[in-house]
Amino acid sequence: MTNKLKLIFTSQLLIGVLLILQYGCGKNNDQEEEEIKSLDSSYVQELLKERAEKDSAFQFEAYSPFVRDPKADFKPLNYYKPNPDFIFHSKLYDYKSKDTVDVFGTRGEIRRVVVEGYLILNYKREEHRINLYKSMSKDGQFYYSIWFTDKTTGNETYGVGRYLDFEKVDDPDHIYTIDFNKAYNPYCAYSSVYTCPIPREEDYLDMKITAGEKRFH
Repeated sequence: MTNKLKLIFTSQLLIGVLLILQYGCGKNNDQEEEEIKSLDSSYVQELLKERAEKDSAFQFEAYSPFVRDPKADFKPLNYYKPNPDFIFHSKLYDYKSKDTVDVFGTRGEIRRVVVEGYLILNYKREEHRINLYKSMSKDGQFYYSIWFTDKTTGNETYGVGRYLDFEKVDDPDHIYTIDFNKAYNPYCAYSSVYTCPIPREEDYLDMKITAGEKRFH
């Protein structure tokens, strides 16, 4: 069987497993089941499909940390169930002075990033701010990221923190969706071969974000 066929087969199999785990196993908890039902079914299907495809890619693709590091043992990634409580909508509020700050990597190296602005998360009648960072890739391209820690960090989720990808648009009035169901671990969560930025003190969110990827080990 070719790697491509393995990818398709494993992806379909994992979608089925995830559906069983994230629906069938939760039927004894009426509250969880009702929360999941409040999400659009196509959204849930797409989210589970993305997770299954990531598992399959991590098992077979050349860029995977498990393929690049022979010492890293692959197993399916762990996730919270889809949770509508952690999908937020906000404008991006640009900082007037876009400071360049030092961010430490997990090996102690310093990375220079720009604090581009912040987004507002309204959760249980409390307002939380989360920073957006602008970084430069090795090939000279700029990209934007959100990274954070919260009350689950080091317990249910990876001890360094978790990340969210971000696509910035030119419209200053654009309303962004910040979906923590898509929060993921950096590669250093799976293998010591990799280093990754450590969220700063300012990136701590004072709540339990029970959405997205859980700790691997």
